[in-house]
Amino acid sequence: MDLIMADHREVERLFNQLKQHPETRPLTVPVLAALLTAHSRAEEAEVYPVAQSEAGETDEVAHSQEEHEQAELLLVKLIEADPESPGFDAVLQELVDSVTHHVQEEESSVLPGMKSRLDDARRTELGAAFAASRAAHLGDRPGEATRKELEMQARNMNMSGASDMNKARLERELKKQAKS
Repeated sequence: MDLIMADHREVERLFNQLKQHPETRPLTVPVLAALLTAHSRAEEAEVYPVAQSEAGETDEVAHSQEEHEQAELLLVKLIEADPESPGFDAVLQELVDSVTHHVQEEESSVLPGMKSRLDDARRTELGAAFAASRAAHLGDRPGEATRKELEMQARNMNMSGASDMNKARLERELKKQAKS
């Protein structure tokens, strides 16, 4: 839980950096993208399945997964935006609002539910798995999930039939689910 919350605080710091020091945007956006993508992939692979199966956080995880998809779409838009354009500020604010909402929900429901339902040893094991997965995903780019990662996202959203879809259809269905 502490590792996840530390990432949340770092993302908030990066958001402030982007807002208060526009001249750093070309260097800060890739750092933000790397952290958010690695964090999301690690949660999706290690934390969310445990939250569903062992802590009973099924609905909350499905909702959190949808929010991850929304944030990733916005992150791709931010990367593609000209850091000096007014459009950049609009996309940045939309991403800040989306991620802030997600963090508040996660920290008020999913994480406390896991803390109360998982013992210390299981949480320690889960923390190590999250850290290892996060490290492995640090080079990943938003919008470029593998088929396996997309299937994990679909499972986290309780989406049926994902294993029968090709990668392109699975991406479309995840985006559609996230927008609804």
